[in-house]
Amino acid sequence: MHPAVNEIRQGLAAVADADKAGPMAAYLKTDMPFYGVQTPQRRRIVKAALMAHPVASRSQYRDVVASLWELPHREEKYCAISIATRFQEYVTPGSMPLYKKMIVEGAWWDLVDGLASDAVGSVLLRHRAKTTVTMRRWVDGPDMWLRRTAILSQLRHRDQTDAAMLFDFCLRRAYEKEFFIRKAIGWALREYAKTDGDAVYDYCDRNGDQLSGLSLREATKHR
Repeated sequence: MHPAVNEIRQGLAAVADADKAGPMAAYLKTDMPFYGVQTPQRRRIVKAALMAHPVASRSQYRDVVASLWELPHREEKYCAISIATRFQEYVTPGSMPLYKKMIVEGAWWDLVDGLASDAVGSVLLRHRAKTTVTMRRWVDGPDMWLRRTAILSQLRHRDQTDAAMLFDFCLRRAYEKEFFIRKAIGWALREYAKTDGDAVYDYCDRNGDQLSGLSLREATKHR
């Protein structure tokens, strides 16, 4: 195991706060244990560990991310996601099986959305032809969190967004009653509206009878 993993784990344990751990778990409606370490402190722990023990290869990257992900506390999984998205040189199609595993196992918005936009989305942006095939498979697949990921995968693409794919994905899932899908549709459209509001609002007007009220409200929030 890469030494950064133990340093991060020990660093989190050293500043654990039981008074914060309970409310953090309650907010996310999870039984997964928390250390009670908030984001700024967690980031400092990760930064110090990586400075002391650099991640110097693709195999080390996957080892650190996978090892942290398998640890029991929520913050350890947050650290895994942070490192997964930090080293963009290793965010490649070869890492997609690891991201898929994390998304399926994470199965909640706080463990999925960062991977969707900053890991899967980065792979899609740089390797669009190959990764588009995967996104089309995910958006029609049985796992709700992979469907959400496919919808959110272009969240940071701005003027490089494949608008036709985004609009297609939203309509493909528009019939779903699942809150996290409806919310993702609205969020993805709202973000793209910052780049091309006319296209998004025209799309919403033309497809308002198919999109849910939640999706439409989210998409047109800044209209």
